[in-house]
Amino acid sequence: MSEDDTLYACLGQDPVLAAAMERIGPCRLRGSDGKTPYQALFRAIIGQQLHGRAAEAILGRVCALTGGEIPDPEAFLAQTEDCLRQCGLSASKLLALQGLAQARLTGLVPDLAEAAVLGDEVLVERLITLRGIGRWTVEMLLIFTLNRRDVLPVDDFAVRAGWQKLHSLPLPPKPAALRKEGERFSLIVRPLPGISGGFPRRERPSGMF
Repeated sequence: MSEDDTLYACLGQDPVLAAAMERIGPCRLRGSDGKTPYQALFRAIIGQQLHGRAAEAILGRVCALTGGEIPDPEAFLAQTEDCLRQCGLSASKLLALQGLAQARLTGLVPDLAEAAVLGDEVLVERLITLRGIGRWTVEMLLIFTLNRRDVLPVDDFAVRAGWQKLHSLPLPPKPAALRKEGERFSLIVRPLPGISGGFPRRERPSGMF
């Protein structure tokens, strides 16, 4: 039995999720996006509170300063503030990115190899000390960059709204209640909630996010 078969068999013990999987089909979310933690967080900071196209345009201008790739910490810190502000970065995001670059140089932000051996909560507690980085941002890093499959982003309103719709609840569950639901599956097979979060997201009300 493959890893996915094991995961789906576990999720299928919940009749509501089983019906959703039958209706939606296989979850296509996959981790290991090829980025380092620094690169993933760099993109995340730029993308905060922006439409996707606007974020990509700003990121493209910043990357163009150093040859088209996400600038490494030294190259980014070598850029002048005026130059970076002209790329479209707000003062707040500029400070956050500078802090991120400094943190990579000091080792607070791990490389891919170190991150691979650090636990989820260790990474969360370590990285949320940085300006502009919250728990949700680190959870997206865990899921999409580090391929951690036991992550349920309970603070993600789209996931909570999807769970509400799946189970015909009057209101979205509180984060603590959704975390408890996720633990039902995590006790059966460890690498699960990262996948289970994908189905509620697909079930969120139309027009949301």
